[in-house]
Amino acid sequence: MPLLRGTGSWPALEAIFKTTQKIKQGHRILILVGTLLLLSGAFFYFVYMPNTAEINRTQKAIAELKQRITVTKARAKNLARFRDEYARVEKLFEEALKILPDKREIPSLLAGISQLGVDSKLQFRLFSPGKEAPQDFYVKIPVSIEVGGKYRDVALFFDKVRRMARIVNIVNISMKPKTPLSTDLVTKCTAITYRFKTEAEQLKEVKDKKKK
Repeated sequence: MPLLRGTGSWPALEAIFKTTQKIKQGHRILILVGTLLLLSGAFFYFVYMPNTAEINRTQKAIAELKQRITVTKARAKNLARFRDEYARVEKLFEEALKILPDKREIPSLLAGISQLGVDSKLQFRLFSPGKEAPQDFYVKIPVSIEVGGKYRDVALFFDKVRRMARIVNIVNISMKPKTPLSTDLVTKCTAITYRFKTEAEQLKEVKDKKKK
């Protein structure tokens, strides 16, 4: 034991070793196990537990971020799909507007029909818009027409009306000679065109339905 002798802490260590040697082996094992358990408990309480809580908070934050990223990606995909759908519907609406004019365009549409008759060499005897008939989202506009002219001119007029960008249906057609054995005909018919309902008309309908 020469290395344990000297100044400073060596005598204290020598005393500890001598005291330990006097303890029975079984007691020494118990002390060792107890010491290990104490150190393990201290490590768990002072080191592992705080780190575990921090790890759990970090894992929770990561999970929330992943969820937000997933939701954001899904919304981005839906936004692109909604934009495409909106563009498609807008295009369809523009096409519908070409077929069904709004209320402001009706006078020019009727003037256009009348001009087609003049261009077809017909003489107008009657051109009278009738009472409008509201439907689901549009309004029917009947126009009573009476013209004089040759059969081929009347046929040409009907064909020109059929080729219009707007929807115009010719119904209730009747023809008779202007005079007996005359090739000049008096043709009566009804031209039915259509327009979109205005927002004011739609709101009024909704209010009227609520009152019932």
